[in-house]
Amino acid sequence: MAKEIRQIAIYGKGGIGKSTTTQNLTAGLAEGGKKIMVVGCDPKADSTRLLLGTLAQRTVLDTLRETGDVATLSGIMREGFGGIKCVESGGPEPGVGCAGRGIITSIGLLEQLGAYTEDLDYVFYDVLGDVVCGGFAMPIREGKAKEIYIVASGEMMALYAANNIAKGIAKFAQKGGVRMGGIICNSRNVDREHELLEAFSEELGTQLIYFVPRNNVVQRAEINRKTVIEYAPQDHQAQEYRALAKVIDQNTHFTIPKPMTQERLEQILLKFGLMDAIEGDYRI
Repeated sequence: MAKEIRQIAIYGKGGIGKSTTTQNLTAGLAEGGKKIMVVGCDPKADSTRLLLGTLAQRTVLDTLRETGDVATLSGIMREGFGGIKCVESGGPEPGVGCAGRGIITSIGLLEQLGAYTEDLDYVFYDVLGDVVCGGFAMPIREGKAKEIYIVASGEMMALYAANNIAKGIAKFAQKGGVRMGGIICNSRNVDREHELLEAFSEELGTQLIYFVPRNNVVQRAEINRKTVIEYAPQDHQAQEYRALAKVIDQNTHFTIPKPMTQERLEQILLKFGLMDAIEGDYRI
């Protein structure tokens, strides 16, 4: 009996560091011997740049526009750090069409061309921002990704987005096998951030699976188009990403989230003083 590939979708507010976290996480898994494919589901096509060491790889939609067809995987897939297979869905020309269609097209094409090989341990879908409608919901709506992780921080809009994503997961979980594996905190050094994320995760009915501390080496590695694990393998931050990879690999706690009302979310933010801090920023 063939082993089952763990298919994981990573969601989160735009700019929260979702793609950076995903690439460092997968680098940690690959370093540990796991076979991985990363499917970038963002029109910016930046979901694999640190793994490949390039600005952006040729996307599926670009290839289809230019050639009209994709006959082989070699035309849309490149191998990156640790042997990770990298694919970027891409998007339409600005102002034309729905970017979510790129995800639908890409996943269908990858299946058609036999990309989901038996040797794979993981497939990661790095999904655009906090959008869980239309094509961007495809990895969970169609039952491709069974595990969902949300990257968040102690900032109000990151938590608001995470709660919205949880609503989408809860809806699709009723129809299929998709489950939430936890919240990954990509720290922004907000006051009482760890406590806040613990409380937020508990309220959602999930776990704070890992707290990634803020460290400027991440930015330095990105400037050099590398993951921290490749750029500074002995750095403490590289150890953090290896630890994140380990807890994801060993995770067995999956739930259907229980999204909060806006009122309840604001109650939690008030409890930790976040609403006061936000209001203070706008006080004249």
